[in-house]
Amino acid sequence: MYDATKLVIITERTILDGVTALIEQGGATGYTHVDAGGKGSRGKRSASRPGISGVMSNVKIESIVADRKTAEEIITAVATKYFQHYSGIAYVEPVEILRRHKFEV
Repeated sequence: MYDATKLVIITERTILDGVTALIEQGGATGYTHVDAGGKGSRGKRSASRPGISGVMSNVKIESIVADRKTAEEIITAVATKYFQHYSGIAYVEPVEILRRHKFEV
């Protein structure tokens, strides 16, 4: 097992493409996103009833990168570009991975 860092971004579906582009530009080799629902400072959002064409729905985006510095640079870029005008939260956490080469650029 090898140490790595997982970054997690929960935000509005409308900016999914822009956020994932920043993740890739930041050096991640891939990402996963899933519909997300919950309650926060901007009210409740349902993953099962997202509204018209997915408007007002959230996504959870996860990516594993080789080191914490890369993860922090990616979430900082996302927050700087989007979080003033869109809802969002981002965090990093240490993880252990089996195949390190899958996450190195």
